[in-house]
Amino acid sequence: MKLALLGNYATQFLAKPLSKKLKSEYAEFQLYHAEFNTVDFELLDSDSLLMQFEPDIILWHESTLGLRDLFYQTNAVSRENFAENYIQKIGNYLASINSKLSNCRIIFPNHSLVFNDNVFGHFSSKVISSWKFQIDKINFLLNELSVKEENFYIIDSQPNKKIEVITDYSMVVNAELHFTPDYLNWLSEEIGQLIAVFRGLFKKCIVLDLDNTLWGGIIGDDGLESIQIGNLGIGKAFTRFQKWLKELKYRGVILAICSKNEESIAKSPFLNNPEMILKLDDFAVFVANWNSKADNINQIQQILNIGFDSMVFIDDNPAERDIVRKHLPLVCVPELPVDPSYYLPFLISQNLFEISSFTENDFERTKQYQEESRRIELSKSITNMDEYLISLEMNARICPFNELDLERIAQLTQRSNQFNLRTIRYSKIEIEKFLSNPNYLTVSVEVSDKFGNYGLIGVVIIEINGSNAVIDTWIMSCRVLKRTVEHATMNYVVQRLGELRVQSLLGEYIPTEKNKLVLNLLSDLGMSKRNTNNYFLDLKKYKKLTSFINEL
Repeated sequence: MKLALLGNYATQFLAKPLSKKLKSEYAEFQLYHAEFNTVDFELLDSDSLLMQFEPDIILWHESTLGLRDLFYQTNAVSRENFAENYIQKIGNYLASINSKLSNCRIIFPNHSLVFNDNVFGHFSSKVISSWKFQIDKINFLLNELSVKEENFYIIDSQPNKKIEVITDYSMVVNAELHFTPDYLNWLSEEIGQLIAVFRGLFKKCIVLDLDNTLWGGIIGDDGLESIQIGNLGIGKAFTRFQKWLKELKYRGVILAICSKNEESIAKSPFLNNPEMILKLDDFAVFVANWNSKADNINQIQQILNIGFDSMVFIDDNPAERDIVRKHLPLVCVPELPVDPSYYLPFLISQNLFEISSFTENDFERTKQYQEESRRIELSKSITNMDEYLISLEMNARICPFNELDLERIAQLTQRSNQFNLRTIRYSKIEIEKFLSNPNYLTVSVEVSDKFGNYGLIGVVIIEINGSNAVIDTWIMSCRVLKRTVEHATMNYVVQRLGELRVQSLLGEYIPTEKNKLVLNLLSDLGMSKRNTNNYFLDLKKYKKLTSFINEL
């Protein structure tokens, strides 16, 4: 991973903690650190060192204090348009970056860390030309710009935890260091979280305890009427916590229950207490028994078929948290405050659920996993795998990419880690370029069965060079694992390549810590191994694979 850092202050003091963090996580990390205040030259000159470096990510940090100095240099007549002019300049720089580095993502901390000047005091909201009015407008316009610009990401510069001193003004005067080491350490952590998401590392699921976690009290001892939830006393804290969890569920985070309880008793508040915000259908998996919570989380992980490192476990009991940490070290287990009033502010401050994309498909995620649970139950009652696959009544739409699906296709490349042959990440802009490129065969796969719609779960990109072709990308959701979707997709790919008079297909498996699932994918698809990770197929000798998918 190659990262370039530039800004309008002495950014070498940010480079040190940022490099330390990223080097510990990315063995091949490289940093290009631009000279002080050379943004214009680095981003506009095609031959600048930054452009020659060809970074994957640009961290562009404009100090608000430095921006205020620029505002003061602007004549009074022009100050009403200061925000628009500033945003236009950033937009021009982004256009320059996109024209030369189309694959590059830009991270831009906003100006929420406001250095107010109080020239107009609280009256500044009525004075368009005031510094406070203009800087507030800049933050709004930055958000609008990030919506328009696919690879432009805004992060909040305001710390979500207490930092004693953010700016040491003696260091500003003596060294153009606008921020203290504590603040820069915090900022490095935030940037690192977003970069991890770019690399496909993020939290997908919250596993929740019930008693004294989702409500106050113990349902088995206190009874339905005595648990604390609603608008009285400490119940308000649990209600607010549930509202936040429901928002995460709407965003696509999977909710699951792991409780030491009788299942009927554990479910009773969701069914019978009208003040509960969360309902049973908000949870993809509900496990309530007297087994170890580590064992139950293991069961939940198998049902959801996600990595342990994408799970967060929330429990008020320190002993339960400790057991899960010891037995499932990859699961994130936050150390909840003792006072339930602080559950929500604490978890918000942890920013555990960072994302880099959002599509309408995320709204359906809980429903999709509930449907998957029913499929698993069906599989337990059928001993013959072929009979099970036939009983699912699976249908698929296998076709080239279309513009309506670009966001979801890009999201799959960014988020998929296990069923991912080469782990190449693409932005929406990059995916869009494949549509009009005759040298690429693109394939998207949507699947449904009698239980529901999986949605768009497969992406294949094939590069064509005359009579030869190479698999650039092959990704599928683990929810369709072992259901012969990959067989139906391969049959389609070979048919299309034959129509294009392609004679041979090359494939490559690039191993990662997470994609061992596809270690044998290419050989299972009928390709011959050339060496450790490279495969070959003579399309004339291809034998159509057995599939239980009905193509629409």
